Amino acid sequence: MTKETRALSKVRIVDLTDERAIYGVKLLADLGADAVRPVPKEGDPLEQRGPFDGTTGKSLWYAFHASSRRLFHVSCSKESNRQLQRLCENADVVVANSGHPFEAFLDLDEIRKKNEKCVVVDCTSFGRMGPWKNYLAPDLVAGALGGSVAITGDVDTPPLKPFGDLNFTVSGAYVAIAALAGLRHARETGEGQVIHVPVHECIASCLEHVFMFYLFGNIFRNARGGVLNRRGSLHWTDLYEVMTAKNGHIMVTPTPSLDNQLVWLIEEDAFDDLLDPKYQEPGERGQWARRMMDVLRSWVAEKDVKSLFFDAQKHHAPYGWVQSIPQVAENPQLAARNWWSTAKIDGDDVKISGAPYQMSESKTSPRDLPSVSVSDQDVLEVCGWRKSS
Repeated sequence: MTKETRALSKVRIVDLTDERAIYGVKLLADLGADAVRPVPKEGDPLEQRGPFDGTTGKSLWYAFHASSRRLFHVSCSKESNRQLQRLCENADVVVANSGHPFEAFLDLDEIRKKNEKCVVVDCTSFGRMGPWKNYLAPDLVAGALGGSVAITGDVDTPPLKPFGDLNFTVSGAYVAIAALAGLRHARETGEGQVIHVPVHECIASCLEHVFMFYLFGNIFRNARGGVLNRRGSLHWTDLYEVMTAKNGHIMVTPTPSLDNQLVWLIEEDAFDDLLDPKYQEPGERGQWARRMMDVLRSWVAEKDVKSLFFDAQKHHAPYGWVQSIPQVAENPQLAARNWWSTAKIDGDDVKISGAPYQMSESKTSPRDLPSVSVSDQDVLEVCGWRKSS
């Protein structure tokens, strides 16, 4: 497949991100965008983030997040700064994080003056306005203040940090969406723009069901003073729960049809008192649903988790088998969809996660691209970014 068949093959991006937005540029670069990432001569600070390859000691995190890009090594010199400025002036999109090492070297107003169609995506921790505008927040702090940490953990435990850099994965996805929206606007109107993407707001916007308890807490049984207690694996409806089977865990829900779940339990002679006429009273439907979850817990505890998962598929029940990371790495469904990709570490292929989507006419996999080395040459010539190209 040639480069031109990728959806964003003619889009030029300058990547000035840290961990808060780098995933967004990866999504765009895997779609074919020509993304150039300026890094200091001494190396990219993000290469120090783990986990690391056990053989080479290189960062697997960086191999994944910085894939599909050309690295442009920049020293802190007047000429390098000029080259970097010119690179941005010829880009379609500049994605930048506040506090990035090269932020002080660039004049974004001058960039947009010379390139009116340029889309600048500005990702900050808390936005460019307000009392927290100069604050920074690592993933844990971002999640705590954005609300995602507060709702994790059980009711009797402290809050828990979500696995990995989940909060920055969210902000990265919003960065990619913002860039695409800005590109479409620029193509339709000839006008670029600066789009602000605060991590704080990205996280909060993903918790819309939590805010419903704040707004309508008085009508929800499991809300206290407008706040939803930490609930572990429980969904706010109480009808989704990770339960313990004989040899693993599985997410169990009687939805979308409680009646179909009841039929399955009857088939297994495990329905207990769920046929009691008292549950047919109009006001007892909620109590019946909660009783069903109790019955399901006892039933699941005696089941083999793998067999139960496949039985659920036969009964059109959306159970979810909770798998460990090694199990996910060998998941036959992902393998059948050719989901896994590879990244290069010292010339060797390393298995990494694939794209979160598939397109019928555009490839969405990482590319192994050479670094950009600029000495006396014009960076635009080296990158092939002349206006006539």
